[in-house]
Amino acid sequence: MTEPQLTELQLVLLRLLWDRGAATVAELCDALRPDRTLAPTTVATLLSRLEKRGIVGHSTRARQYVYRAEVSEADARRSMVNELTERLFAGDATELVSHLLTSGEIAAGDVARVRALVAKHEAKQDGKEKRHDRR
Repeated sequence: MTEPQLTELQLVLLRLLWDRGAATVAELCDALRPDRTLAPTTVATLLSRLEKRGIVGHSTRARQYVYRAEVSEADARRSMVNELTERLFAGDATELVSHLLTSGEIAAGDVARVRALVAKHEAKQDGKEKRHDRR
């Protein structure tokens, strides 16, 4: 997969494609209003650039391009978080989490959810180690 380093507007377009499955330039322009009024040529250019990178693809329907996301939301998110972690924290995920905790970016209720996720991850890792030991 191409590493998606996405601008805010590219991400907005991708979210629309993830939600809709597929859309034409006109449909995307309509969906962006009233928050953003973009010329169809601007949206088409953004989509063309994303397509060159393998992030979106298109088919043709009634002489119109119908665009679809070629990467999943989970893959794009993973890639973007990895990029952020690499660029800002020298690849140290612990530093990223430490930053989020100490900067107040994580609400108290979210801390409990993070603990549950860590416990689930640890249990999963323990299960993998046990399966590996049996071999």
